[in-house]
Amino acid sequence: MELYVSEFSKYVIAFLLIFYTYECFAVFRFEEEAQRKGIYLRQNLFMFLFHFSCFLVICFETGDITYLFFYAFQQIILYAAIVLYHMLYPKTNRLIINNMCMLLIIGFVILTRFGIEKALKQFIIVTGSLIIALIIPFFVHKFKFLKRLKWIYAAIGIAAGLTFQPSEFVKILFVFFVASALYESSGFFEVFTTAVVAAAHVIILVISKDLGSALIFFVVYVLMVFVASRNFLYVIAGLLGGSGAAYIAYRVFTHVQVRVQAWKDPWSVIDSAGYQITQSLFAISSGGWFGLGLFKGRPDDIPFVEADFIFSAIAEELGILIAVCLILICVSCFVMFMNISSGISDKFYQLTAFGLGVTYIFQVFLTIGGGSKFIPLTGVTLPLVSYGGSSVLTTLIMFAIIEGRGRFARR
Repeated sequence: MELYVSEFSKYVIAFLLIFYTYECFAVFRFEEEAQRKGIYLRQNLFMFLFHFSCFLVICFETGDITYLFFYAFQQIILYAAIVLYHMLYPKTNRLIINNMCMLLIIGFVILTRFGIEKALKQFIIVTGSLIIALIIPFFVHKFKFLKRLKWIYAAIGIAAGLTFQPSEFVKILFVFFVASALYESSGFFEVFTTAVVAAAHVIILVISKDLGSALIFFVVYVLMVFVASRNFLYVIAGLLGGSGAAYIAYRVFTHVQVRVQAWKDPWSVIDSAGYQITQSLFAISSGGWFGLGLFKGRPDDIPFVEADFIFSAIAEELGILIAVCLILICVSCFVMFMNISSGISDKFYQLTAFGLGVTYIFQVFLTIGGGSKFIPLTGVTLPLVSYGGSSVLTTLIMFAIIEGRGRFARR
């Protein structure tokens, strides 16, 4: 009986997320939010059923029904977030809110499978972060002076990198700096001065061995400059400069050489630098389309699985289909971010929404690409899914800022 229940639940969970993901892209058939109302309600239903089904399986596998109380608290907080966003900001984009909650749910499920302690800590952090995120759109709309704080953003960002371990929050400050520097003029002088500050951020991060964040800053800067100036020469210059900087970093820094070697041939260093990536590949390949089932895999074999390699654990126990749906949900968020950005008339707010959207999707790419050996490991987390307080809070703030920027869209 246990085998039948476990097998059947895998298909139910997978198809619920597939239906939810389909609706993520169905919304783009309609221009007005009012026309999308039915889609959002169906998403909420699939989200509720997916969440409930996963925790029912957790209770069944562990024999501990108290997990349902943990589920109930999660459901209350997430439902309250959806309702409050809709009440406080009627014109907010509900796809972003739904996807935000869906990604948090996937994170709660897989973290609970790892252990209730980390899942409970994550839940507390998410609850506090959602409260902060609820008030941000209001302040973004009211504080018109944000576009004039260019050098304050730069100073705080560089100081944070020099004083502390590079923080997730610096990404937001960096996007604000570039947007405030280029929204009025994107001539050579403005591009050059922002390039100097951007280079300072990247160098600090490389020295601190935070290669993922360094790459995010570089890509965001180049793309924001291109959007502001519409000049392809800056993109070409960025590619050439980035390639040269990557080569120099590889020749100078040992930790860069180690990660490249682990990417090129992890099997040759499987007992050392290649251990994480090889275990990640084993996990992804063993899951199949519908996964081994919750508590059926061996995600604990991967060091730091709850942070850098959570995608591999999802693919192993929940299946490739759910892993692909997770990617598509992230992509639908990015597409909606770009829609919001393109509809904003104020260039500062347009650049900010664009920069934060690129920051989000590129971090998703680095995490999943690194864990699947598509690119070298960069050590960044999967936004809203991985364990980590600063990552969750930063991502929720980014989502809230973009929602606030959306209020400046053309009517």
